[in-house]
Amino acid sequence: MLFVGDDWAEDHHDVEIVDDTGGVLARRRLSNGLDGITVLHALIGEHLPEGWADWEPAQVAGLVKVGIETDRGPWVAALVATGYEVFAINPMSVARYRERHSTSGAKSDSADAHLLAEIVRLDRGHHRPLAGDSDQGEAIKLTARTHQSLIWDRTRHVLRLRSALREFFPAALQAFPDLDAPDALELLHRAPDPEQAAQLSKSTISAALRRANRRDIDDKATALQAVLRAEPLRQSTVIQAAYAAIVTSEVAVIETLNTQIDQLGQVVSAHFGRHRDAEIYASQPGLGTILAARVLGEFGDDPHRYLDAKARKCYAGTAPITRASGKKKIVLARYARNRRLGDALQQWAFCSMRGSPGAKTYYQHRRNRQIGHQAALRQLANRLVGILHGCLKTGTTYDEHTPWAHHTKAAA
Repeated sequence: MLFVGDDWAEDHHDVEIVDDTGGVLARRRLSNGLDGITVLHALIGEHLPEGWADWEPAQVAGLVKVGIETDRGPWVAALVATGYEVFAINPMSVARYRERHSTSGAKSDSADAHLLAEIVRLDRGHHRPLAGDSDQGEAIKLTARTHQSLIWDRTRHVLRLRSALREFFPAALQAFPDLDAPDALELLHRAPDPEQAAQLSKSTISAALRRANRRDIDDKATALQAVLRAEPLRQSTVIQAAYAAIVTSEVAVIETLNTQIDQLGQVVSAHFGRHRDAEIYASQPGLGTILAARVLGEFGDDPHRYLDAKARKCYAGTAPITRASGKKKIVLARYARNRRLGDALQQWAFCSMRGSPGAKTYYQHRRNRQIGHQAALRQLANRLVGILHGCLKTGTTYDEHTPWAHHTKAAA
């Protein structure tokens, strides 16, 4: 059996190959590209039985184990395609292992390659091999993550816009509660300061409201005009002009982000709709297309990745952790987790209560036990993850009665 440590950088890879006893068979710095991966295959092939290139992937995986600190990119895809069993080691874990091997604090790329090889040789049973997700599942993950990142970016820019308006144009905050709404952005683009806003006609405001598909346009336009024409405290002309330029800039960025979020959301929906598990995810209460795509992308679609529902819950971060020492034992929330998945599951738990009486009853039971809102949502999310695991394992869609029957009976 061969064990490969791969310490990667942007333009090169330091690799080391060791045998079962830890003896170093090869050590090399390779370029990051086709030439580099070709040399790596040749180095490994020198120490494998003749004719290994014709083996099945499972045979290759049984003999070659690779440790690397990333789970994505063309280099990793090439390793997986060859049939090697790849372990994506968390950099935090590697740092702790480094302290075990050296107390001096010394560090080098070649030493890290050796360290990764030793991890997969001696301790691979405590690390998760790279999941065998399908290309469709990976595409959902990539697009859903980027869609979520764009939404987070928009939130940052909206907060910056709100901060600027609060400093010189507080009436705009009263007029536009949602600063990322189309009508708010259009009117702020036309009138980024109090003087220009006071000159907006009712017909201009009405037209913006109409394009944003608002109701009661006449009444809302009258109210908006009154708010924008109220006499406020003013900054000096120079300061006001500077703030107006900031508002114009932020509005342009938010408008662009709105467009890209909508377009990428359509791409996410298209990829999700073509996935084999789309019907199962969409049947879960509280999961719309975008949120379901996020959950699917973060969990992956490898049917053998999670041994049971507990393993999926632990990966999701919804399962608690226990700390016990002597007579002391406490149960705490799990904060070391996939942040994107945790955010999606919290939204799922909150939304599920509107479509599932069982989920709402489950949440209310926790609140009645003096458990806080966030903790109750986390426990509800933990339950929903278990239900999802059961549906995926059996290939069945969600049924309201099956998971909540004992809770609804208790409530009755």
